[in-house]
Amino acid sequence: MNYGYMGKILDVDLSSGKIGTFELSDRDRERFLGGRFISTKIMLDELKPGIDPLSPDNILIVMTSPLTGTGAPSTSRYDISAKSPQTGAIGHSNSGGNFGIHLKRAGWDGIVVRGKAKSPVYIDINNDIVKIEDAAALWGKNTEETKELMGDKKAGKMVIGPAGEHLVKYATIVSQDRSHGRSGMGAVMGSKNLKGIAARGTNKIELHDSAGFSELIKKWIGMLKVHPATGEFAPKYGTSGFLKSLSDHNALPTKNFSSGHYKDANMLSGQTLAETRLVKNAGCVSCPIRCARVVMLDGREIKGPEYEILCLLGSNMLINDMDAIIRWNYELDLLGIDTISVGTIMGFAAELNEKGMWDSGIEFGKKDNISQILHDIAYRQGIGADLAEGVRHLSKKYGGEDFAPHSKGMELAGYEPRGAVGHALGYATSNRGACHLDGGYVIYFKATGPALLDPYDYRSKPSYVILDQNLLAAISAGGNCLFTSWTFLLPIFYKIPNSKLMSWIVTQILTYSWFAIELTLRLPAFMMRYHLPMLPHSKALKLATGMEMDFGRFLRVGERGFTMERLYNLREGFTSKDDTLPRRFTDEEQIPGNKKSMVPLSKMMPRYYQLRGWDSNGVPTKQTLKQLDLEDVEKP
Repeated sequence: MNYGYMGKILDVDLSSGKIGTFELSDRDRERFLGGRFISTKIMLDELKPGIDPLSPDNILIVMTSPLTGTGAPSTSRYDISAKSPQTGAIGHSNSGGNFGIHLKRAGWDGIVVRGKAKSPVYIDINNDIVKIEDAAALWGKNTEETKELMGDKKAGKMVIGPAGEHLVKYATIVSQDRSHGRSGMGAVMGSKNLKGIAARGTNKIELHDSAGFSELIKKWIGMLKVHPATGEFAPKYGTSGFLKSLSDHNALPTKNFSSGHYKDANMLSGQTLAETRLVKNAGCVSCPIRCARVVMLDGREIKGPEYEILCLLGSNMLINDMDAIIRWNYELDLLGIDTISVGTIMGFAAELNEKGMWDSGIEFGKKDNISQILHDIAYRQGIGADLAEGVRHLSKKYGGEDFAPHSKGMELAGYEPRGAVGHALGYATSNRGACHLDGGYVIYFKATGPALLDPYDYRSKPSYVILDQNLLAAISAGGNCLFTSWTFLLPIFYKIPNSKLMSWIVTQILTYSWFAIELTLRLPAFMMRYHLPMLPHSKALKLATGMEMDFGRFLRVGERGFTMERLYNLREGFTSKDDTLPRRFTDEEQIPGNKKSMVPLSKMMPRYYQLRGWDSNGVPTKQTLKQLDLEDVEKP
């Protein structure tokens, strides 16, 4: 099966210097497509339970998808997976840098990296010629310097900065100016003395029906360009265009997630950024949305800030200085640090300081020492040594577990969960920790999109969360950016908020039709043998690969992969007790006097497990494994 795939996976052992290929069956390609799910299957097969994530026993897997590099909208995506040093659970991070495209052009679908080099190295891939090169001159350099020193500007590169070298638990890997931010994959790379990987090649990606594929892509791009979300809002304002709306809906992290509303939200919004600082738009390869921002810093054009850092080092720290955040964003990319985790960590440290629990010098509203603190984190100097370990570590050492914003050891992303209880359920059940994307991004139906669901109704949320988790997971495995899912809502839905009456009516209908979503989740795949025009992903995969693919099978890929990740976590000792959030969110009212403004996690979780076909302890049943064709996957 080579249509859409290159048919080979590179296998590199840094300890021995041995270079070979990793065998993957066509059956696994059909079951898991690519990206994080192929990687999870490899991890289950290759890793022993209980290994130290930063030991040579861990493997780092770089994996593309069948649509990567095909020219389909937003398909420069590729995944990096390993056991996460941040959580001890499944770790994976997806990015839109150009490395995945170059890797496929070199003739490889992915790379499995084992062991640990005796001294710093980088891997150089030129078609079938693969070399392990000395990287002594690169060690200690920031990500920008490293890419420059590796030469060959036409090659795709993925590199780590000082944070990865010093094993910061949430260190990133950078390709072009895009970051693999979550799960600490940069620390795994650093633990292997692997500074970077470069790839270039001359191979062509063969498609099953190239004419049909090209015709579909033209229509797909046209749809994205005229849709209100992907053709207007995202290009105009970027991801930070949501910030003011989130504050209005009480879902903007403010003062370490103690509130969901920030009085100066407009000063940090994407609208303000566009009006006062935007130089031009940018975007990933083959992406027609162009949501990335380009701004000026010290006389040069640089990547602008995304929503997450503007809120987590902005409202979450009670800082309204956009220019300062633009500088910190640039510094974090050079150092190779996840902007989401570090912003949440800084907010937690500020509250510890405010409560007299840890005198760190980090304070709400204080800006003058943040650049130095970010540097200290990357090099594990002073208080940076503690901060480099994350919120879970800080709460165990200094206290404050009730208000420590994390799940499974991963810091919460930039959405206050009490303002959107379905999103909170996603945080608690996401396999890699408190991730807004793996969690299903139900916030789109409550604040960042047209806001169509009652944010506090708990009965409707398990089904919506599962549907979104499965759908977004399948989109990622196939190779598209998750923003391409925004067209799932027809343009008319974006006009509804203009009428309060219509907005109320539609909200009631969608919220209380949760039983229809549950029915969809229970339908066998063969009863959904069609393609949805507003979600062309399944048809694109069929045309590209020749696989039997439709909407039902596509959803099943997401469900199968998500459940397989659950099996991995269970094997590593995670249980239903880890599907939780701090007491601040479950036991404290966000809005005083409003009992609904707490996350009713205990009310949602049983139904969530039941709909997923897991038992009351969150373990997939034998029947579920059989239905998902996962009986051969190791069960704890």
